[in-house]
Amino acid sequence: MMNNRISTGTLTQAGFLTAISIVLTRFVSVMVPLAGGLPALRLGFGEIPIMMAGLLFGPVVGGISGMIADLIGAFTFPQGPYFPGFTLSSILWGVLPGIYSLYLAKKSDSGNIFTFKRVLFIAIAVTIPVSLILNTYWLSIMMGKGFLVLLPGRLLSDIVKVPLESYFIAILIKHLRTRVAL
Repeated sequence: MMNNRISTGTLTQAGFLTAISIVLTRFVSVMVPLAGGLPALRLGFGEIPIMMAGLLFGPVVGGISGMIADLIGAFTFPQGPYFPGFTLSSILWGVLPGIYSLYLAKKSDSGNIFTFKRVLFIAIAVTIPVSLILNTYWLSIMMGKGFLVLLPGRLLSDIVKVPLESYFIAILIKHLRTRVAL
């Protein structure tokens, strides 16, 4: 029988990453208007801590971290009306990297599975369905604008953000793993 408990250390570290995500998303990001002046593009790095929770602690902890970060952020520091689709997207920001990291851990024979190239692959594999497809779709529903009208600006943003996010995640995980028993 498998032990499905989350340790206190994991819970503490995931909570810390969740809090950092809330701060990065709500206070250190910038809203950019698209499609007729409505703010449809958030430039920030709030996904990094959620992706790290998934990579380090697995898809369940990553998903819970994403859900809690979105719900606390949306209701405590709203930046518009609450939309449950974004909560689903936030959950996926943690779940998908967690699934990919489990796969990499099984296939890898080296010590560090979180090389820049692997993290970049994971970031691209998560950004396409979550940011480009789902979040653009949620925004098109909320704003009554066409999906294809919103997509080019979001694509440009993600082309710039993904390599930066990947670099930060690879560096942070490398340093965290040497300092904290993960």
